[in-house]
Amino acid sequence: MSDNEEASNIIAKKNHNKYRRDKPWDNKDINHWEIKAWNPDSGDALPGGSLLEESSFATLFPKYREKYLREVWPIVTRALDKYQIKCELNLVEGSMSVITSKKTSDPYVILKSRDLIKLLARSIPCQQALKILNDDTHSEIIKIGGMVRNKERFVKRRQRLIGPDGATLKALELLSECYILVQGNTVAVMGTVKGIKQARQVIIECMKNIHPVYNIKRLMIMKELAKDPKLAEEDWSRFLPTFKKKNVQTKKPKNASAKKAYTPFPPTQLPSKVDKQ
Repeated sequence: MSDNEEASNIIAKKNHNKYRRDKPWDNKDINHWEIKAWNPDSGDALPGGSLLEESSFATLFPKYREKYLREVWPIVTRALDKYQIKCELNLVEGSMSVITSKKTSDPYVILKSRDLIKLLARSIPCQQALKILNDDTHSEIIKIGGMVRNKERFVKRRQRLIGPDGATLKALELLSECYILVQGNTVAVMGTVKGIKQARQVIIECMKNIHPVYNIKRLMIMKELAKDPKLAEEDWSRFLPTFKKKNVQTKKPKNASAKKAYTPFPPTQLPSKVDKQ
């Protein structure tokens, strides 16, 4: 290849950063993944001082949750009052709703409040559900009802996820550092974004007939590898176990009756009792 061709190839490669100015956030010391808490005392404020429109979210709750929600609703109201969020419990319609007010300063807290009433409707205890209002806690409600068509198979796989005396679920909670509650056709998960992602993978694969013990073993190895700073930027695939799916053939019955040859004629009529006499 000549020098002219090499020069033309170099010019052909576009330099997108040629005219880009340095930005204030182009700094390696800044952690862009850090979630900062909303603090009005430190200068966090909305443009104009308040929200332009009123936002509201509502969710229904089952009948059996009515008694418990009536007992804990004053605690929920006091917790949301700190963020200037109004909440309503409608026992006639069987619904909970959260609404922003003119004094609401944090624009994201209404979404946290929406998650709070969803978790309360899914049978999560009040003290645990209120942790969702913290900035470092997130939640997800995973629908597992439609993943398995057969009802009996679905119940068995859901029980497999819980384990004997809840041992499998407890192990998953410790490894993912999340709170997990299996209720009916849904699984509610509360924790960090990374922990929710790990828990979701185990739950979905359990519904797809992959035993959770395999994934729990995998998570245990990954947790130990994360402690070693030398392996932080290396590929962990050589340390992780790989499980192959085995197709176990069902045993055929020994005394299988041989198929008779097809004839269009009906079988011969058996003699009656009168004929036998």
